[in-house]
Amino acid sequence: MKFDKSLISNKKKLTIFGGVNVIESDEVLFKVAEEFSNLSNELGFNYVFKASFDKANRSSLDSYRGPGLEAGLESLERVKQRFDLPLITDIHEPSQAKIVAEVCEIIQIPAFLCRQTDLVVSAAKTKKILNIKKPQFSSASEMSHVISKCKSVGNDDVILCERGSSFGYNNLVVDTLNFQILKDLEKPVFFDVTHSLQQPGALEKSTGGRGKYVFDLAKAGISQSIAGLFIETHPDPSKAKCDGPCALQLVELKSFLEKILLLDEVVKKL
Repeated sequence: MKFDKSLISNKKKLTIFGGVNVIESDEVLFKVAEEFSNLSNELGFNYVFKASFDKANRSSLDSYRGPGLEAGLESLERVKQRFDLPLITDIHEPSQAKIVAEVCEIIQIPAFLCRQTDLVVSAAKTKKILNIKKPQFSSASEMSHVISKCKSVGNDDVILCERGSSFGYNNLVVDTLNFQILKDLEKPVFFDVTHSLQQPGALEKSTGGRGKYVFDLAKAGISQSIAGLFIETHPDPSKAKCDGPCALQLVELKSFLEKILLLDEVVKKL
């Protein structure tokens, strides 16, 4: 799959979709974007900045959702202008697709919503690359139906993203066979290691997580020779307004990426 001046492919060097879970402030956005931008230049990986303008599927009414569509896209536009970075963000309603496509190079479909036909088709009609997350409740092979929905409106630029499967209450597991089954659908495959670490609803009013295992789980995904990694970070995960327990410490990002890129290089030589 061609993207900008590079290729997103299960056989090529790893592409990184990275940033923050939800837009909190320009200060946090700029700090994270600057670090990723510098590292992408230094380490030589393809990079797309990620942040959400709204987290509609929150555990509690009290949970922080984000600044909303208009203000959120304005913040993302400022990131693009300041750091010259391509953008990815998620949509939750069909009406958001066209507006988001004016700002972002890639549109993401959340796992909980990837069976919503109107949403998927609206996103596909923009002709943007789509990053579609496999639901926690679906098998990898079922993603063929999502691909067909996109193809029905002339969009074959689909990335399939593994993000864990429900395993009882408040727990997710990652079946590494899923990576190969998704690759059999002949699409680039990404691994959302951040959200695979979630413990949904474990904190009663919010989602828990096991962020200390982020490198260990990422290694398992990268060992499957995939196209890319989805990773969220924060300057201080303990103060993050959403999914802090799953986020990588920003100060650990360089060491994390150096090791992951080295592993990716070795795996793809085998």
